[in-house]
Amino acid sequence: MTTKKSIVCIIDDELDITQLYQDAIYDHIEGISVVCFNNPVTALDHFIENKKDYVLVISDLRMPKLSGLDVLSKVKMLNSNVRTILVSAYEVKEDKIFQKYMKDGTIDLFIEKPIPIDWLRQKVREQVEVFEKRRNE
Repeated sequence: MTTKKSIVCIIDDELDITQLYQDAIYDHIEGISVVCFNNPVTALDHFIENKKDYVLVISDLRMPKLSGLDVLSKVKMLNSNVRTILVSAYEVKEDKIFQKYMKDGTIDLFIEKPIPIDWLRQKVREQVEVFEKRRNE
């Protein structure tokens, strides 16, 4: 077992959302560190530099400069093992790109806002467990 913590990344252009998610996750899931970004471009730069340490990226859909779909697509291209969660308050299920990304595994889980904190914590824990299980296979 390594002492290095696996990275869970939260990307949302709203500061209060990233704080809320970080508070919900940090100290509640063993072996992870949580990083937050309000700028998707900065988040992607961090991912590129640390992609081997990432286990999960949680991204909002609508953000300036890069959409959550763009971010998660780039993440999966750079490290296909990383788990991804797309979050949105908007109706996206009819969107063709969204449907394609759900089908091809670019998006591992979609969660609609608002998100109950306990439920978010459970879903993050599940995604981290899936990552760990696959890494150990």
